[in-house]
Amino acid sequence: MDTPLLIARLRIPLALLALGLGFVSPLALAEPPVVKRNATAEAPFSSSIWVGDTLYLSGALAPGAVPAGAPAGTRPSITGNTQAQTAAVLTSIQKTLRDQGLDLKDVIQMHVYLVGDPANGGKMDFAGMNTAYRQFFGTAEQPNKPVRSTVQVAGLALDGALVEIEVTAVRSAAPR
Repeated sequence: MDTPLLIARLRIPLALLALGLGFVSPLALAEPPVVKRNATAEAPFSSSIWVGDTLYLSGALAPGAVPAGAPAGTRPSITGNTQAQTAAVLTSIQKTLRDQGLDLKDVIQMHVYLVGDPANGGKMDFAGMNTAYRQFFGTAEQPNKPVRSTVQVAGLALDGALVEIEVTAVRSAAPR
């Protein structure tokens, strides 16, 4: 048997032997992160989850309302264009972050879902979303620019919703 084949066959048994002799990866000794879920009893998902110093926020929509005089049981709907909805969503996210002891400067990643805007020929209004986004990120007061992906989707959970944003934030992620 040639040497490379012998080494390949012995690699796993040698690794198991090393574990048996007390050689343990430093990662195996690390404490598992504490997980804290923020959810209401009636919601089928958590609005946010802390894993160690990382906060994961579920997707947020602009606030919806049931039209005045609508029959009981009518689902809320959202009004406004992409720019207005993006500003409302980011304002809501900013409040949620503050409630958790964070701010927009702690956001490290963002996923943006846009529905085609009927006023824009059914295409996503990327420019309108970016106009509102630039009021919250990359400013002189708040220079953080998280990594971001933006995709067009067929629809969102509430009628009229054009924007949904989810974020990941890390405590002390950005210089203060």
